[in-house]
Amino acid sequence: MENVEPLFCLYKDDVYRLALSYTKSIQDAEDVCQTVFLKLMEQADITPGKERAWLMQVTANACRNLLRSPWRRKTTALEESTLPAQPWEDSGVYQAVMGLSPKYRVVVYLHYYECCTTQEIAAMLKISQTAVTTRLSRARTELKKQLKEAAV
Repeated sequence: MENVEPLFCLYKDDVYRLALSYTKSIQDAEDVCQTVFLKLMEQADITPGKERAWLMQVTANACRNLLRSPWRRKTTALEESTLPAQPWEDSGVYQAVMGLSPKYRVVVYLHYYECCTTQEIAAMLKISQTAVTTRLSRARTELKKQLKEAAV
């Protein structure tokens, strides 16, 4: 693909946030972003108007591959460097969302933060729309339980 720079400028934050919500690691999210945009450079034909969906799908796949890698299972993470916290990172809801398992966390992120429909999420993650709605429902139940326990 010839014109990667405009797509990079437009979608870099979306790709990074999705990768960060999946991996919970700044360094891993940056690696995934780099991988995704390198794949974009190698990609010859993406349907105009479908770039965002393609990037999100490739990001989700790259994150899953990273989380499944045997190397990752045999290493321990260094402490996260302290970065200035975003205002929403201090909220109990954000902390509860980040405490969800990756399969629930990613659907919550895509649905509520990226405003994707369940049909779009299903296409990106290559799962059925029913699976997406089930994961959203289970994630909401888990969040409700965690937030009630935190309030007590």
